Amino acid sequence: MSLSKQLLNKQTRPAVVKDLVEVVRQEVAAKKGVSGTAIKAGYAGATKMMPDLVRRGVRKLLPDFARALDPFWDDFVASGSQDFGQHLAARGPEASAALLAVTDAKLESSSRDQLKKVYRALRGKADGHVQAALPRLGAALQRHASQA
Repeated sequence: MSLSKQLLNKQTRPAVVKDLVEVVRQEVAAKKGVSGTAIKAGYAGATKMMPDLVRRGVRKLLPDFARALDPFWDDFVASGSQDFGQHLAARGPEASAALLAVTDAKLESSSRDQLKKVYRALRGKADGHVQAALPRLGAALQRHASQA
C-alpha cells in the first residue's frame, strides 16, 4: 500500500499530524546560531499569535506531501532498508525538491500577498532546512506505515 494511503487513513491521520507537529517543534528547537535564533523567534511569534498554526499547516499540506513521498517510500520498501529517515536523507536533494515543490505550488495558488512575500524571503534557505529534517521526518512517517 502506498505511503499516502496509509498516512491519510481516517484512523491514522490524527496521529500522523500530531507526530509531524512534534517534528516541526524539534527541528526548530535544534536550530543553532544567528539564523537559528531568528527561526526560533519567528516560530515563537507565529505560534503565539496562532497556537494551532503548525497543526493547521500540517493538516493542509499532509496529503500533497505524502503523495510527493510515495515514490521514495516505494523505493525504500523495495530496497529492504529499515530506516526511512536515513533513506530520505541519502536522497536529500531529491526528497527536499519533491517536498518544496508542494509548498511552491501552494504559494503560487495563494491570494495572500503577505504570505507570498514571507515565503519568498525564506525560500532560499528552505532546501537546507528540509534536508536537515529528513531523518526525523522519515522516522515519524515510518511509525505510521507498514512496509508490507
